[in-house]
Formats: sequence, structure tokens, C-alpha cells
Amino acid sequence: MTPANSAHTDRPKGALRRILEMIRFSHTLFALPFALLAAAMAWTAPLSTGARVEFRWQDLLGILICMVTARSAAMAFNRLVDRRIDAGNPRTANRHLVTGELGVAAVTWFTIGCSAAFVAATALFLPNRLPLWLSAPVLLFLCGYSYTKRFTSLAHYWLGAALMLSPVCAWIAIRGAEVQRHLGDLTPPALLGLAVMLWVAGFDIIYACQDQAFDAERRLKSVPSRLGVAGALRVAALSHAGMVAVLACLPQAAPQLGFGWVYGAGIVAVALLLLYEHALVRSDDLTRVNTAFAHVNMVISMGLLAIGLADLWWT
Repeated sequence: MTPANSAHTDRPKGALRRILEMIRFSHTLFALPFALLAAAMAWTAPLSTGARVEFRWQDLLGILICMVTARSAAMAFNRLVDRRIDAGNPRTANRHLVTGELGVAAVTWFTIGCSAAFVAATALFLPNRLPLWLSAPVLLFLCGYSYTKRFTSLAHYWLGAALMLSPVCAWIAIRGAEVQRHLGDLTPPALLGLAVMLWVAGFDIIYACQDQAFDAERRLKSVPSRLGVAGALRVAALSHAGMVAVLACLPQAAPQLGFGWVYGAGIVAVALLLLYEHALVRSDDLTRVNTAFAHVNMVISMGLLAIGLADLWWT
């Protein structure tokens, strides 16, 4: 095994594949559907003038590129910052930077490249300049999560807030002028984003239960290391109950979207899936955490997008 801090030169062939494995590129699908749903809401909701925002393919492309590059930059940065912690944790000791499959230089350049691509992609939203102005603060907030476990047990909620930005930023990218005129225009994506924050924090707490003993030993901050696994699972359940409550409030808070019974049925389905997720995990049995984390949450994310689009555009 090659130490994490040893010299290592990656061959170009296969390096990108290993980087995508390292950042779990497929997990981009957790947040992307919420950005796309917010974009659909932004195109559907009337402006203060009564008109609607014109659909532009370049806006959709910009959202896709910004989502992928921002998440990739943040995940790669997280692996860089946490590589020594990962080396001491049996669960993460096989990660690419720990084993030497990837070198620090290669991951650093990947992080810089994705960050630059994220900022450059905001040009697709012109003449709306808000995405460009907000690009650096957004990146700083996303990357800031990597340090939170060192000083706060609320790190899970910082991660949730980072993903909360996806629907809010997608809305701003499409309706920048309206947001500047009426800050209240942000209510629909803010509520959707709050639901995302509670959802992500809840399942991240469940996932962190696997590291409860390690985090406590290393004095790393997390809800499981502070409250124990049983207490952490209760906090996760409360967070997910809050997600369902916020989603239920969205049609009343934003009647201009016209959400109806299809969306309501979707909320019921989300609630049932979350109940199933919590049934999979017990304080004395964490063997099914990965099933709860990956499979159930992917269905929730993609399913809510499909149901939201169906209600907005086809009912």
C-alpha cells in the first residue's frame, strides 16, 4: 500500500475514471433533480408582470454544467482535506488518495479545473450576472463543509445547506432580474431547498452512524459521536419528518405554481420511502446503511422530480 503523502504520478489513461470513482460521480443525481425541478418551477411561475420567463436551452445547459462541476470540485476538495482522517478509518482506508491510486497533485488540478469550469459556465446565463457574482461565494460555502466536522456536530446540516443551494441557485439563474426586484420571489426555491437540507442532513446522519466510534475516538464532530447511534437515528427521523412537512407547505406558500393532487401523492410516496429507509437501519444493525443511503434516496430524488414535472406540465 502506498502512503497517502508519497510521491505519485498518475498516468492520464484511467486517472479520470479513478477520480470519478473517488468523488462518486453517480451521486450527482442526489441534488441534480432538485435543481431541475426548481428550474421547471422558475419557468412555470408567472413574473410580477404576469408574463413567464422564456425557456432557453443555454440556461438548462448551464444548470447541468454548474451542478456537475460544483459538486465534483467540492467532493474532490473533501477527499484532499480528509485524506489523513480517511487513512485512519478502516471504512475509508481504501479510498484512492489513501492507497496511492491517485496522487494529491492530480486531484488538486481536478479540483481547480472543475472550479474554473463552474465559474466559466455561469456565462451561459448572461445577461443575468447574478450567477457569476455568486459563483465564488457558492464554491467557498461548498468547500467549507470539508472542515466542519472539526468544530461542529451540525456538519450534516452544513452539507444539507450546501445541497440546498442547488434549487435556489437554479431559480436565481433563470429569474435573476425578478429576484432583484422582489426578494420574495425566492420563496418557492427556498422552501424546496429547506426540504433538501433536512433530507440530506437526515440521511448523512444515518450514514455517519457507521463512524460513530471512530469519530468519538478522534474527537471529530458529528451527531452520532455526540448523541450515540440511537440518538442520532432519532435526530435523522425528525429531520426527515421536517422535510415532508416543508414539502407539504410548498403548494400553499407558492400557489402560483399550481401544484395539485399529483404532487400531493408524491409527498405521500416520499414519506413512505423515508419510513422504509428508517426501517432498514437500527441502532444495533447498521448493515443496511448503504442500501438506505444509495437506493432509497435515489428513488426519492428522481421520483420527486418526475412527479413535480408531471404536476407542473402535464396536469
